[in-house]
Amino acid sequence: TLVRPSVPSPAKLVARDALEATARELALSATSVEDLARTFAAFDGCDLKVTAKNFVFADGNPNARLMFIGEAPGAEEDRQGLPFVGPAGRLLDLMLAAIGLDRSEVYITNILPWRPPGNRNPTDTEITACLPFIERHIELVRPQILIPVGGTAAKALLNTREGIVKLRGRWMTYATPRMDVVPTRAIFHPAYLLRSPAQKRDTWRDLVAIRRRLDEDGNAAT
Repeated sequence: TLVRPSVPSPAKLVARDALEATARELALSATSVEDLARTFAAFDGCDLKVTAKNFVFADGNPNARLMFIGEAPGAEEDRQGLPFVGPAGRLLDLMLAAIGLDRSEVYITNILPWRPPGNRNPTDTEITACLPFIERHIELVRPQILIPVGGTAAKALLNTREGIVKLRGRWMTYATPRMDVVPTRAIFHPAYLLRSPAQKRDTWRDLVAIRRRLDEDGNAAT
């Protein structure tokens, strides 16, 4: 039997468009990272807000040159109210240390600030509701290099259906109507690396490329 993929009804598509428009209007009203955090926390357009323990906004240095964006908080992140503080976060810290960085020198956030129940994948509607806020977040931070962490973040930010295996390993670009192009390089999510340690070699190559680009950009600025 042929199983056809589900297609959202016209009513659902209209509702999603309206949700995105509302989120974008609110996000664009923010003129600082602090203002965006308050506006996003008060936003009621994502049902995950009801089930999550905490609003998980960001960690690290908002003036950093390197910005990492993951998918969503996990259980430990939900408890502590900070991104990447569970087992995957500890591996991310080791990855940063391997190229001579720590959290005081980078900025870390997620597409979603609220944990999906049971760590399930975010729905398209949840991403649609939150994406205007993360876009504004990037505009306000204005990093020199953007790092989507994992397939969900990479596909959402780069507006593509390609998976992380095809997206990683090469430089791409990210831009909005209010911001110049930012060099972008997607990497495997640390949670995936914990399950598939053989992929750490490719991730190391990505990290070395990111470190080299960071150094080149820094030398060009001096």
